[in-house]
Amino acid sequence: MQPPVRGIDHIGITVPDIDQATLFFEQAFDTRIIYCSVEPGDNNIDPEAQAETLRLFPGTEIRAIRMLALPHGPGIELFEMHGPQQQAPARPSDFGLQHFAVYTDDITEAISRFTAAGGEMFTRPKALSFPAEQGQGNAFCYGKTPWGSVIELITWPSPMPYEKYTEQRRWKP
Repeated sequence: MQPPVRGIDHIGITVPDIDQATLFFEQAFDTRIIYCSVEPGDNNIDPEAQAETLRLFPGTEIRAIRMLALPHGPGIELFEMHGPQQQAPARPSDFGLQHFAVYTDDITEAISRFTAAGGEMFTRPKALSFPAEQGQGNAFCYGKTPWGSVIELITWPSPMPYEKYTEQRRWKP
């Protein structure tokens, strides 16, 4: 029997400006718009139902929602919301979802595109340092989007040591 869950369908990110965020992901990661669920000025959603479904802070307005496609992997659903109480994006030390990682075959080019699109890298690429992940060329680095969400760039062209001890494998595009 197949497990009921097959994988990640999409990740959702709340952004302050959906057009800016769309442009960032297009320039940094070659995403494309699949469809727009809500565009600014649309009246095609029930604000009360959305507030209940998403447990939004009272008074929050959903202005736009777009689904983007990465060349390989899950979708990215962008939400532009504005409300009376919004917090800064999570830091890696905060509880809950705090980053997502994209796989790259060329980490140097990925960093160049990320920063050209307006992102800021925290460091230069570093070798994967956990013993289970080490290998020639296996590297990562973190950065943040123009609105502050944390994204990891990762590459592992070499087999990882953990592969010797289990048949389980990390997903790789």
